[in-house]
Parts: sequence; structure tokens; C-alpha cells
Amino acid sequence: MEIEELKNVLKNKLSEKRFFHSICVMEMCEKLAKHYNVNIEEARLLGLAHDIAKEMPSDEKLKYAKDNNIPVCIVERYSPTLLHAKIGADICKKDFGFSDKMCRAISLHTTGGENMDLLSKILFIADGIGLDRTYENVDYIRDLAFKDLDESILYMLNLTIKECLERNSPIHTDTILARNWLLMNK
Repeated sequence: MEIEELKNVLKNKLSEKRFFHSICVMEMCEKLAKHYNVNIEEARLLGLAHDIAKEMPSDEKLKYAKDNNIPVCIVERYSPTLLHAKIGADICKKDFGFSDKMCRAISLHTTGGENMDLLSKILFIADGIGLDRTYENVDYIRDLAFKDLDESILYMLNLTIKECLERNSPIHTDTILARNWLLMNK
């Protein structure tokens, strides 16, 4: 799949805001891939396609997961928006021929996970630090991502966990596993 072909598919599938976000993530993936010597074309495709299922309604996400034998944990059942990562990976595999490695990166881009490879780490952090992101400390995390990718991911995971605690909402098990794996493998 070529970038321009994928852009055309996504322009018709995503809202203007989501498409812009995807472009920003693609650009950040490209910068990080160059910096960490990772396949730039794969990184660009991932950044562009990562949210292909984000705007699917929750009931459709749950139905898609059931129809396509995608496991749904209790937290994803409670918050089906999290399923967009797993569904996006499935769509990219079936419709665009993405490799298993690329699909794993898409499936982990929201929660993180154990044993993330470099491509998965790049997509995970790029999603949080693309130029469309304006939250407090984003510039710090952007700088950190080019100095120590694992530290930037830990920072982002800690923010996610803190937000979940403040909202009194469930924390996805994969987020905890990702944090623990990074801490124990430093």
C-alpha cells in the first residue's frame, strides 16, 4: 500500500480532525523512524492508519470484534473506544496487507504492551506527541522521545495511569504490563 493511496482511503473514512491527527502522527513517526533508524515507510503507514477504526461507534466496535474473533477484555467492554486499536490492526491486515509486526504496533498504540519493539514504541509515543497535541508538558515529552524513547513512553504511561486514577476509571491491563516491562528492562 502506498501512502497516497492510503490517504485517499482515510480522507473518505475519517473526520477532518481525525485525518489531520493521523497526518501529524505520520509525520512524527517519520521523524522518530529516521532518528532511531527504523523503516521509514512502515512508520509513515502506521502513523497514517493507526486510527482507522477510531470513529466507529461503540456498538459497531463490539460487533466487529465478535464477528472477527478479536478478544475483548473487561476494560474494553466497559470502554469500547479502546478496541479501535485492535480493530484497526485487523482492518490494516485484511484490507491493506500490513505485516504482523505493523499490525501489532497498531494494536498496542493506545494501551502499550509488554515486549514492544521499536516500531511499536515509535507509534505509541508519536500518537501522543504529534504536532496537533497541545497538552501541558507535551514539548518536554517530544524532546524526551528523541533522547530516550523508553523514558518518554514511561512518562506517557504514567500520565495515562494518573488520569485514570483521577477520573476513577479502569486502567487497561496492557498499560500496567507495558509500564512494568519497561521498568524491569531498563
